[in-house]
Formats: sequence, C-alpha cells, structure tokens
Amino acid sequence: MIVYLHGFKSSPQSFKASLLAEKMAALGLKDQYYCPQLPASPKEAIAMVSTWIARWNLNDVTIVGSSLGGFYATWLAEKLGCRAVVLNPAVKAPVDLASYVGVSTQYHSDAPYEFKREYVDELRALEVDKITRPERYYLIAATGDEVLDWRNMVAHYEGATQIIIEGSDHGISEFAAYADGVLAFCGVSGQSDNEKETLA
Repeated sequence: MIVYLHGFKSSPQSFKASLLAEKMAALGLKDQYYCPQLPASPKEAIAMVSTWIARWNLNDVTIVGSSLGGFYATWLAEKLGCRAVVLNPAVKAPVDLASYVGVSTQYHSDAPYEFKREYVDELRALEVDKITRPERYYLIAATGDEVLDWRNMVAHYEGATQIIIEGSDHGISEFAAYADGVLAFCGVSGQSDNEKETLA
C-alpha cells in the first residue's frame, strides 16, 4: 500500500501524485494506492491519514510525501514505524509556512484555501528533531529547489538512501525518471506486464 501525501495547497491532481497513480493502475494495483485531498489543518490531515493507515499491516505501507507531505510522512513514519519516501520535503515547515497565514487559492482549482495561524502551532507539534532508523527513508532532493533548501533535507535525512538531483525544481519536473526507483523502495515492481513481455 502506497499512501501519497501532497504538498501545501496542492492536491491529488499534482504531477507526481498523478504519475504514481497511473503507474499503480497500469500494474493492476490501483486499490493499493491512496492519495487523499488533505485538509489545511495539519492536525486534521494527520488524523485522517492515520485512520486510513490503521486498516493496513504497517509492514506493507509506505508513505510518499512531497514538500509539506514529506514533513507529514516523516512524523507518521516515526510514529508508526513504516517506510517513507520524501520528495523535496519541508524539513522546517513551521518556519517555512508561517508567512502563508491567510486565505489564498489551491494550485489545481479556484477553491479558497485558508491557512490559519493556529496551524503553525499544529505543525510545531509534528516536528521531528532527528529521524530514527534512517534505512526506512528514501529522499529525493533537488539542488534547484526554488522554495526549500536541499541542504537541510540532506542533513535531516542523514544515513537514508538519498537521490540528489543537480538542478531541477521544487516540483521535480523530471520525476518520471525516478518513479520506478520510488516504487521499488515501496516494494512494487515499476514494470507492467506489457513492458515485461516487450523486454522479453
């Protein structure tokens, strides 16, 4: 089971989430992929995802989180003991998002998005000072991330498998080239039956 957590103001329609959904569907594993629309409240987001994950054997669960979703994925991995893939994760989310308090719009729709001041405190409650068991983490960080500092990511996930992309951007535009590696870490073969037959 892969649980994908999108980033701040994002949605299941994001490029990376959609790509993984398509790959899982092509592998006949559509029911093994869960990507919810997360509420703006960090506390509510964590509660919703935790309730879903509770249905599954934790040994079979990998949480994939992008940006703020990576921040959530890290807390959940530490709390539950499952694996996590973090994509340009927001290591210092309370600081990074404090300036976004107010009402704006979501990235993939015109729906209003309100980030309340108390949500910053909710983020602080989810901070992980130091990860344990780094072998259960898989980091992809882009040096060209225009939003977050990749060096903070590398330091925070010391000892984990780390894929450092020279250049790129916060959204990891080249994610298609790394998706199979992510799926492999999650315990999923990245090739569909048709692709295997072609290679044979």
